[in-house]
This record gives sequence, C-alpha cells and structure tokens, in this order.
Amino acid sequence: MATTSTLRIAWRNLGRNRKRTFLAVSAIALGQLTFLVISALMNGYGDQYFNSITGPLIGHIQIHAPEWREDRSIDLAIDDLGARLEQLRADPGVAHAAPRMYAPVLAALTDEGFMGMVIGIDAQVESHDSGLLAGQDLSGQMGERRVLVGSTFARKYDITPGMELAVIGQDVDGSIANDLFTVTNIVSSQVDIVNSLGIVMSIEDAQEFLLMPDQAHEVLIHVKEPEMVLEVVAGLSTLPVVDGLEILPWREIVPQLVSMIDMIGAFTLIILVIVFIAAAAGITNTMLMSTYERIHEFGMLLSLGCQPNRLGRMVAVEAMLLGLVGVTVGSALAIGVVLLTMDSGLDYAALGGNDASYQVAFQGMQITSRVTPKLLPTDIGIGIVAVLFTSFISALWPMLHIVRLEPMEAMRS
Repeated sequence: MATTSTLRIAWRNLGRNRKRTFLAVSAIALGQLTFLVISALMNGYGDQYFNSITGPLIGHIQIHAPEWREDRSIDLAIDDLGARLEQLRADPGVAHAAPRMYAPVLAALTDEGFMGMVIGIDAQVESHDSGLLAGQDLSGQMGERRVLVGSTFARKYDITPGMELAVIGQDVDGSIANDLFTVTNIVSSQVDIVNSLGIVMSIEDAQEFLLMPDQAHEVLIHVKEPEMVLEVVAGLSTLPVVDGLEILPWREIVPQLVSMIDMIGAFTLIILVIVFIAAAAGITNTMLMSTYERIHEFGMLLSLGCQPNRLGRMVAVEAMLLGLVGVTVGSALAIGVVLLTMDSGLDYAALGGNDASYQVAFQGMQITSRVTPKLLPTDIGIGIVAVLFTSFISALWPMLHIVRLEPMEAMRS
C-alpha cells in the first residue's frame, strides 16, 4: 500500500508537465463522460422498451385457454371468470389482473361497412399506468351499449362522440351477433390495435354481444415487482384457479423482443471496452513519457538506496491518481448532463433533424422518439473500477522498466 509520502510525491509529479497531464485527464474524463451518457441513454431506452413490452399489450403475465394464442378462436375462452379473477387478485404479488375479450367485427355508420375489432375490458382496472386506458378512468362512459373508439379508427371513418355505430359479428355459437352502440369518446392508447381498429366496450357488453357470460379470452396480469415475475408465475401455477389454462411470463410470450433488450446491455459493454482501450493508450503514453524523462532522476534515487519497488509503486500511484482525477471529472460532467435532461428527456427525432417527436407502432406497441436518460450508481461504479483497473494495467510497462534499471546506467542517460 502506498505511504503518505509516496502519495504526496506521486501527486506532485503529475504537475511536472501540466499540459500532458491535462490532456491525459481530459481524455479519461471524455471517455467516462461518453460511457456514462451512453449508459444513461441505453438505460432510459431499455426502461421505455421494457415498459412498452410489459405495458398494456403484453403485461408481465398472461393467462389463456390452451391454443388461444395460436388460433384466436372466439370459443377458446376462460370460464368462471369472476371466481378466477377473485383468486388471482388475492395473490400478494399481483398488482392488477385485467380480463379482456377480442372479436373481429364489421361496423357501420350508414350503409357502408368497415372492419373493426371489439375489445372488451374492465375500464376501471385498465386505467392504471400500464393499462389499456392508462391514466383515463372512462368507466362512466362505458356499459349499457356505450363504447369508446380508437383515435386512428375514428379519424379514418369520421366517427365522433354521439354517433351510433352498428356492429355485426359472430357470437360463440356461430350465429350472427349484431347491435347498436353509442360512441361516447375517442381514445388514444399505447396499443396500436386500439387506435387503428378498436371498438372498446365494457367486458359485460362484450360478453352479452358474443353470448359468453362470465368468460374472457385472456387475463393480463401486472405484478408489483417486475423482477419477481417468475416467482409470481410459479406461485399462481400451483393454484386450482389456473388448472387447464396456459400461464406464461412475458419473456415466453415475446422472445423475439426479449433479445432486443438483452442487446442493449451488450451494446453498453462494447462501448465500455472501446472507450477504455482508448483511455489505456492515453495513460500508457503519458506514463511512459514521464518515466523516460526521469530516468536520470531514478538512477540517482537508486544509487542513494531507494528500493526499485518503491519507485515502481510511485509510478503506479501516479497512474491511479491520473485515472481517478479523470474519472471524477467525467462522472461529474455526466451527472450534470443527465440532470439537465432528466425532465425534458432527449428526443432522437430532434437529434436527427426533425422538428417534432414521433411515435411508431412496433409489434402492436407505440414507441416514442423521446427517451429520458437514467444514470445508475452501478454505471458510475463500473466506470470508476474500469478506469482504475485500466490505469494500473497501463502503469505495468513503466513499472517493469523502472525495477530493471541499473543505477549507474540510468545516471548516464
């Protein structure tokens, strides 16, 4: 371990060539700043992507009748819905359990028909932050043949609140199902199918329309702690309430999207490696130049009885101090950048030259161009450890050179 005198001498030595030290510190700080800002953006994007996947469309857990996900047949339904929901919601890990029904239909305002999708929901349950109607408790505008219509769907067919919509489909028995519904509101959702095709009605109206009392096609579950999804699935799977049903965590429902989340971590690691390879080159260059400039001085110290190991430790401490100063400056700058953008976020559209943010539909989800950076303490810690490790490795070559010096030969240099 470095003594106080070694630390003091190492710190003083950094000031011998201030310009070179400044450049090395700046390179390390820039590397740390780059790594942390990219990590914050990747964390923010990862959270946004995760919330989009496990939000209103997929949820954390889904329960269906076997084969419903493959066939989407109207008769593949969950029976005894009320009793099942009561038991599911009693589980301490479950935050929300939302029943849903789906049925393709033909809708019309006059004589001309157009395709739509009946989506039966419990509006009050779906008003939570990750629900189909996030932040909108519209239960008072639904039921008794009153429906909501998706924003894109309404715009395409000039549907406005107060209009009467004729809906024709097929009920569970294969007979023609038809009824008149009053449009009470136009809604926007994070789920593309709601916006583009949605005729959103209460679960009770959907059950009556399709002749499916106390039934639903799926139950979407959001858990209280997302990292505990597998534990909640394991607990629910032991309950009689899911006997004969398919219960799946979100990772098994959309494995192709899971791989994209995993790629975010791999990308951040690649950036870390690239940044600190460059930092290692800068520190190594600085320490080598500093070492060769002081060969004569080292020779004198060795001839006076100074141990080579102490000189080697001094060079190592210099490199570590250089890295520590650089990583501290870089971390402070990164924290400042994240704090400045935390409220407004960063808009990829603006960075690409567009004037306005945008949302795109992907796999049925709505993904926005605006990302809120999220800097984790672990990111800062990883950066600090990586820089200190890089500094130590970079000092090995100069250290080996010093411990092999012959005093008289060094003094003649």
